[in-house]
Formats: sequence, structure tokens, C-alpha cells
Amino acid sequence: MPVISAPHAFNESRLYVDLRSIFGRSLYLKCEGFNFAGSIKLKAAVEMVESAERHGVLTRDSILVESSSGNLGVALSMIAASKGYRFLCVTDSRCNLSARLLMEALGSQVHIIADVDPNGGFLGARIDFVRALCASDDRYVWLSQYTNPGNWRAHYRRTGPEIARQFPRLDVLFIGAGTTGTLMGCARYFRDWHRPVRIVAVDSAGSVTFGGKPGRRMIPGLGMSIRPPLLDESYVDEVIQVKEADTIRACHRLARRGFLFGGSTGTVVSGAMDWLGRHRTPGLTAVAIAPDLGERYLDTIYQSTWLQDLYGDRILDSEEGVTADSR
Repeated sequence: MPVISAPHAFNESRLYVDLRSIFGRSLYLKCEGFNFAGSIKLKAAVEMVESAERHGVLTRDSILVESSSGNLGVALSMIAASKGYRFLCVTDSRCNLSARLLMEALGSQVHIIADVDPNGGFLGARIDFVRALCASDDRYVWLSQYTNPGNWRAHYRRTGPEIARQFPRLDVLFIGAGTTGTLMGCARYFRDWHRPVRIVAVDSAGSVTFGGKPGRRMIPGLGMSIRPPLLDESYVDEVIQVKEADTIRACHRLARRGFLFGGSTGTVVSGAMDWLGRHRTPGLTAVAIAPDLGERYLDTIYQSTWLQDLYGDRILDSEEGVTADSR
């Protein structure tokens, strides 16, 4: 049986798109959606599963269980199918339909949480369900992407070095903040590198990751309704919060120039363009990480009825103005 493992699951992502022709400012976008799982989450998934195997946590009778808004669930579904494990993904109603169908096609089970937690998000409720499940049956193995050091270690070992090899004179790196695995891994790597790199975290408005006020968030991927246990703010130089309306406008602006990216990428690009507009430093080398592509968002951020129902008829009227709130 073919097995997804580190040497075969990844080919270093060397695809970068310079967005200068679209937004008028140079920003190299590292496109992470061109692997088997379709997102950057494959890196963390492989690292966490292989670590659990090395430590004897996973056995033939184990059932993997994880809370995910979509992309990690798809990555773990692929790995579980390849290695012969059963997998249950605990998600919520914001998870894109295509991601749910992908997981089920790969043989995984999907449980959807409908109740929000006290902060108005779904994450706390998802985690409570996973904990209760693990307490009820010791066959369940929870990798816990929110606390697992393999989540950030994957990016310290792979994503950070990939960017450094391509951009030896890197000045600023924009990274979306979800579980903060990518953020912490890259930030730690560049803290240890031979020259300073400014690390700018991009978060969704309504997320409490960096102490913001909780609010409605309908686009999965970035943002948290609880503070991420992996986060160490001492590695972050600046935080930008982006409204979902600006995320959507950035995604559509990219799509109309031939680049179909996911919601997380739209958030990161919007935040990065706001930052670059305020820091007009000549010759600045800036890179942003695009976690996935846009096919899984065709029924949400690229679907007119979904947009109008949630954000109103005029959501795309100000598409040219990709702005963000920063702190």
C-alpha cells in the first residue's frame, strides 16, 4: 500500500506570484495549495502523525480524531486513508461543503457541531466534543493541532527554510494566524536566521487570538474564538486585523486576474497590502504565505447568493479598496 510520508508528501513549494501588477505593490505570494491535500496543512498533518507513530501513540486499532475547519481535516483524511487508520473530523457549519465531501470520499467520518461556544465561535464546542469522545473510548487519538508542537515544527523545518532559500534578502513576512502553527514555526526559524525579518501576523476581525473583541466570522481558516496555546507573541513584530468584507474583495480582485485563492489568502493579501501602503520603503522584499487555493470556496466567497445573504448586495462595490484595521 502506498503511504504518504514526509519524503513523498511534499515537494518544496517554489511557486511564487508577484502581485505588483494586480495591486500596484510588490508582494511575493508563496502558493502552498499545490500538494495532494491542496493546502499548507499537509505539512503539519504529516509531522503530527509521524511523531505520534514514533512515540507509539498510534496503533493499528487507533481512530484518529481532530477538530478542523476543513483543510487539516482533508490532509488527515488523505494520510489516514494511505496508512490504514480510521479518522473522524469534528467541524462546524462554516466548513466548506467541498471539504466535507472530500473527507467523506476519502473514507473519513465528519461530525458537524451546530452550537457556538461562549465567545460566539464554534471552536470551544468542537474541542469539548473531542474531549468527551476521547474520554469515552481509548481507541480515539487526538493529535490536537492547537497544542501539538509538531504543528509549528513542520514550518520551522520546511516552510521557513523554503522561503529563506528563495529570498535571501527577505525584509518582511506576512503570515495568517489560525492555530498559529505556521506563524510560530516561521517566526522561530527567522528569529534564528542570519538577518532580521519583520514578522507580521494577519488575523481576522472578530478573532480573539491577539486579545481582540469576539465577533462573527463566517470564513473558515484564520482566526480563533480562544487564544491559541501555541502562540508566543514575543516572536511577532506586528498584528493586522482584516474585516471579512476586505477578505472577500481581495479574493475577487485576485480571481479577476486569473488567481483563484481561498479565504485565508484573501485575508493575508488584504492585510499585507494595507501594511505595504503605510510603509513605502523602496526596495523592500515582502513575502506572504497563501495557505490554499480557491476551489473549496466556490459555494461561499465566490457564490453571489452566499455573499448577498451575509454581507449585502454591495459587498463587491468597493473591490478596488483592499483595506484593513491594524494595531
